[in-house]
This record gives sequence, structure tokens and C-alpha cells, in this order.
Amino acid sequence: MNPTAPPAPSLQYAAVGSRYFGILLAIMGTIVILSGIGAVKGVQFGPIITDGGFFLFPFAYILGDVISEVYGFKMARKAVFTCFGLSIFASLCYWVIIMLPGFDDDFGRAKQAALEGVLGPVPLLVAGSLLAFLAGQLLNSFIMVRLKARQGERRLWVRLLGSSGAGEFVDTLIFCAVAAPIIGITDFGGLVNYTLVGFVYKVALQYLLVPVTAMVIGWIKKREPSYGAAPATQA
Repeated sequence: MNPTAPPAPSLQYAAVGSRYFGILLAIMGTIVILSGIGAVKGVQFGPIITDGGFFLFPFAYILGDVISEVYGFKMARKAVFTCFGLSIFASLCYWVIIMLPGFDDDFGRAKQAALEGVLGPVPLLVAGSLLAFLAGQLLNSFIMVRLKARQGERRLWVRLLGSSGAGEFVDTLIFCAVAAPIIGITDFGGLVNYTLVGFVYKVALQYLLVPVTAMVIGWIKKREPSYGAAPATQA
């Protein structure tokens, strides 16, 4: 052992039975499900092409950062898989709702057509978004905890910036490739626009909110009684 080598950073995480983890997970799952519905609608601001879930989805990654930093990779992975299951369950519910017989009058048929138009494409979008979310969020969380293994409690902003860019890049590439034809984007230029706008917006928002994310993480760490009780075992 080299006596001059700096000591390894002490890794600290909160225990599994946290009172805050359930709240963060519930918010994260709600955001993922609502984003899947919003993504059905193509949105255009002049030359900028996006979808109706654009303003929501980055917050799922912000919550993923909070969970990864406070509770470790095992709990972050659990959160990702839970959101994965909730999205599949929501899609099955949409399918059942559409298949149920409605009122056979003009208003009932109009509502049925509206449901089919809005919720009908959601399972296809969910399939793409789940693959994207699974790959991007797991990469995001993995980078967070690996950097924390090197840095300990220091340089949180480096972990937030580094993990967000990589995770959102993978997520956006996969999701936009699947979602573009479903929401009506059929040309290559539109796909590039949709992908670049999505990536730049998501990363810019996360970077802009890094100070807020860091404050939330610090707030939870101070009030989480179990923080520090689960060293490296949660990594």
C-alpha cells in the first residue's frame, strides 16, 4: 500500500426503508406515465419540432439523479424497473378502456374516436419510451454512482452534469427513432430536428436546474435519518 496515496472517499447512502424514497418514486412514475400520453401529440414552435411530453420528461431524469445520489444504484435500478412496470400496466389499462363497449350514440362514438386517437398510439410510444428510459436512466444512474465512488460527497455538480448528458443522449436517440413516425414525422430532416431539439432542451433544462437539484439532494440527505447507514452496499 502506498502511504502517500489519498484515502478512498467514504461512500454514503440511505437505507432501503426510507420515507422519502416512496414519494420520489411515486412522482417519477407519474411523470413517466404522463409523458407517454403527452408524447402522442406532435408540437411545433415555428421551425422547432417536439412533442407534448417535452416539458415533463426531463424531471424524471432529475428525480433519477436524486435517487441515485441519495440511495445508490440498486435503488435507482429498482425505481427504473418500477416505472417500467407502471407504464406497461397503464398501457394495458388504456387498451381495456378502448375495447370496452361505449354508448352507441353520436356523443359516445365521438368520445370513442377521441380515446382511440389519443390513447391508441400510447402502447407503441410506451414500447419505445421504455427501451429508451431503461437504457438512458440506467446509464445516468450508473455514471452517478461510479463518479461518487471516486469523489465521495464532493463535486456533486460534476456528477449531475456528466450523468445527465450521457443518459439523455441515449434516451433521446432511441425514443425519437421510435416515436417520430407515430406522431407524424416522416422525413429525415424532421427526425433530425425532433432528435436535436429533444436532446438540447432536456440537457439544457437539467443543467439549468442543477443548483435546484443539488439543493434538493442536500435537503433530503440532512433529513434522511438513514443516510450514511448503507455505505457501498447500495452502490
